Amino acid sequence: MSRSRAVGLLVGFGADRLWGDPRRGHPVAVFGTWAGRAERRWYADSRARGVLHSATFVGGSALLGLGVERLSRRHPLLHAAATALATWTVLGGRSLEREALAVHAFLATDDLPAARHRLTYLVGRDPSDLTADEVARAVVESVAENTSDAVTAPLVWGAIAGLPGLLAHRAANTLDAMVGHHNDRYERFGWASARLDDLLNLPGSRYAGLCVLLAEPLRAGTAWLAWRRDAAAHPSPNAGVVESAFAGALGVTLGGVNRYGDRVELRPTMGEGRPVRPGDVPRSTVLARRTGWIAAAGAVSFAALSVRSAGPCLHHRSGRSGS
Repeated sequence: MSRSRAVGLLVGFGADRLWGDPRRGHPVAVFGTWAGRAERRWYADSRARGVLHSATFVGGSALLGLGVERLSRRHPLLHAAATALATWTVLGGRSLEREALAVHAFLATDDLPAARHRLTYLVGRDPSDLTADEVARAVVESVAENTSDAVTAPLVWGAIAGLPGLLAHRAANTLDAMVGHHNDRYERFGWASARLDDLLNLPGSRYAGLCVLLAEPLRAGTAWLAWRRDAAAHPSPNAGVVESAFAGALGVTLGGVNRYGDRVELRPTMGEGRPVRPGDVPRSTVLARRTGWIAAAGAVSFAALSVRSAGPCLHHRSGRSGS
């Protein structure tokens, strides 16, 4: 099963790089619709209801993955296909790159209003008063953070836990995007989803940081220093790691004032280079792409090599279950 898991992860990653997210009927969009309907039915301004919401959808996704894995584990081709489909579904690296470059295309033609509008596809901050350089900074920060959330973290969980890991991680990440906000409605209800997403992304963000160092070896020392020095100051235990590593690898400074409606946050400085310029957006997508390929190679290798340690035990189990 580990070998078919490795093949599925590789094929699914390749499918994401080739095609990105489906334009219509994306399973994550269907999941979001169901979660939104459930929220409207049982919402209450309490952490307990939020725990119920998160446990239902994340736990349900994990159980679905576990069921498919058990049904397909005796059929390597079926298991590889199921893993590939799930991997393609949960990854978002190619679509992230497309959105970042779409914003850059507007910046390159000095169409700042269009760039600000397209930025809303990537970030939740208010773009209405952003300069071109500030729009570019927002894009680079989003590319960095989502390289962890939408590429390295799901690959880690796919390599470790297979289908249940892939689906549970994406469910938690989607719920965090829906309800994990600091506002009057979600401060308590979204608490569980936000904390669970933070927890599940801990290994993926550190893995992303290491992959960034490998992806930009000539600036690995600078990226490592920025990570060690700046990451802990970020309000997110995960975004700070990958944003600081990206800042060091790109030779730019990230962080600054972010506006979210009436709420203003002063994000700490990441890196010690020059301010971000629009031309840094394509550079960030190249770095993200390299990081993703390295992360995929590591995840696939981990899954494949685990065959040797698990092999005798798996064969023994197969013999007992057949008797």
